[in-house]
Amino acid sequence: MSKNVLEVKDLSVAYGKVEAVSKVSIAVGEGRIVTVIGPNGAGKTTTLSAIMGLLPSSGQVEFDGSIEQVPEVERMVVRGMSLVPEKRELFGTMTIEDNLLLGAFQRNREGHRDHLETMEDVYTIFPRLRERRLQAAGTMSGGERQMLAVGRALMAKPKLLMLDEPSLGLAPLIVREIFRIITELRRRGVSILLVEQNARAALQVADYAYVLENGSVKMEGEAEQLRNDPRVIESYLGLASKHQEMLST
Repeated sequence: MSKNVLEVKDLSVAYGKVEAVSKVSIAVGEGRIVTVIGPNGAGKTTTLSAIMGLLPSSGQVEFDGSIEQVPEVERMVVRGMSLVPEKRELFGTMTIEDNLLLGAFQRNREGHRDHLETMEDVYTIFPRLRERRLQAAGTMSGGERQMLAVGRALMAKPKLLMLDEPSLGLAPLIVREIFRIITELRRRGVSILLVEQNARAALQVADYAYVLENGSVKMEGEAEQLRNDPRVIESYLGLASKHQEMLST
């Protein structure tokens, strides 16, 4: 049984009096892909932000064996948590290579000098970034920017990579490529927590899945089970998602 790199218990987040996330408990095993799926506004992004310490929350976040009563971003980053936000937040005027180097900044500060090897690994996973490494990030396509955002997160050698809607707004072909890369990262031993609206593609790559609705976990189970669960099929993989089916094959 692999140990969990992340265990979240009873996580709640309120905006004023409104509870956006209510007592959410999720776990990510080492070297596994866990996905959180659910409709828009279900609290998926809020959950990631709270785990990362970007939003105040109550509950318990245990990461890599120790409990964070109040997660704080800087500390979570230092301890090996990396979040690729939906907005990707790249530096458009800087080159691809400089954007990647920024990802290694924290590790460098702590005296690790392995950023060139790590960059080599990133270029192996994303050959397109190598080809364009001297190009300004702002001139890239959406898919390339997403690759750069993931590559930059990998420069920190994270124990847990959290991806928020990595396929959002991307062309079908690129979506397929992104999910292929996510699977490749797991093969390399990276643990991944994936928030994704494209439920079909997410359930295709994940080991385990949670369905979030109105801020709480409505269902959970092995991804394969949920993929074949009539309730999931009806809500997330039904007629409306015929185009998702095309995307995930």
